[in-house]
Amino acid sequence: MTSSHDNSGAVEVGLPASTVLPAGVPPLTDQTRAEAREIIARYPRSRSALLPMLHLVQSVQGYVSPQGVALCAEELGLTKAEVSAVATFYTMYRHKPAGTYHVGVCTNTLCAVLGGDAIFDAVKDQAGIGNNETTADGTVSIEHIECNAACDYAPVVMVNWEFYDGQTPQSARALVDALRAGEPPAPTRGPKTLSTFKEVARVLAGYNDGRGAEGVSAGPASLAGLELAKERGDTAPPYPVKGA
Repeated sequence: MTSSHDNSGAVEVGLPASTVLPAGVPPLTDQTRAEAREIIARYPRSRSALLPMLHLVQSVQGYVSPQGVALCAEELGLTKAEVSAVATFYTMYRHKPAGTYHVGVCTNTLCAVLGGDAIFDAVKDQAGIGNNETTADGTVSIEHIECNAACDYAPVVMVNWEFYDGQTPQSARALVDALRAGEPPAPTRGPKTLSTFKEVARVLAGYNDGRGAEGVSAGPASLAGLELAKERGDTAPPYPVKGA
């Protein structure tokens, strides 16, 4: 596999070539294959199931392994190259095992202006790893993310796709320490407790964990525009707009 192992924030390229699973990664089982077929049955066209199937693979192995690529290809009647093309296009699919807690740091425009690069450096330094790397104990992995879609709470850090808003280098260091100690703080918004990377991957595969309504989803910063519109009595134009 060709990948970046420096601290620059470069992205990974390609899937692993070796079929030997890294230490501690469980093999896919008949249960995984049965669940993959359950996912396929949800769609009128079988190949539409590929994205959730890749998340299913990650829920077991923590990344998209050659074994996972082969399973998806076999069940969907696709080539391994076709599956790999999808798995390398979408950035939520890992090319090597993610940590129990996968930390994503945004350094896009607004987060960068408010200190995102310093936060990214602090996270890497505290964990002792670079971008797209995982700590030796498997607890934390780090990814540079272009945008976490939470500019109203910038600068933000995500852990397993849950938000930790308004971060500083100091708070980000403390967050990494808590994750490595197995004591993750509750996300700023969303569920009351933080799920592991594999647990979240299973949800993304379409297996509901029943926690979708937990916590706050849209806080005051997100609702400010709506509240202002209400105060001013703003209304949307009639639809369809004439002359549009």
